[in-house]
Amino acid sequence: MKSPVIKRTVYIDGRKTGVSIEDAFWSTLKEIAHAQGATVSQTVTEIDKLRQGGTLSCAIRLFVLDRVRSKKVGATVGEDGSP
Repeated sequence: MKSPVIKRTVYIDGRKTGVSIEDAFWSTLKEIAHAQGATVSQTVTEIDKLRQGGTLSCAIRLFVLDRVRSKKVGATVGEDGSP
């Protein structure tokens, strides 16, 4: 059985590094980067600077999860704070 985790190459401050991450997280990361007007490498560089331990792959997954959760929460709450 083929693993859904794929090794990808990204550049952090011009330095080539590899991350192993599932397609769903990678696709969402690309969407987030595009929405911010940034490249994936720029976004991953920011994630790398802000992470507090753990692997870069894990930090990327947590970043994506946080962004997805934030959007879902924001979409279900009205302007007055009511659901």
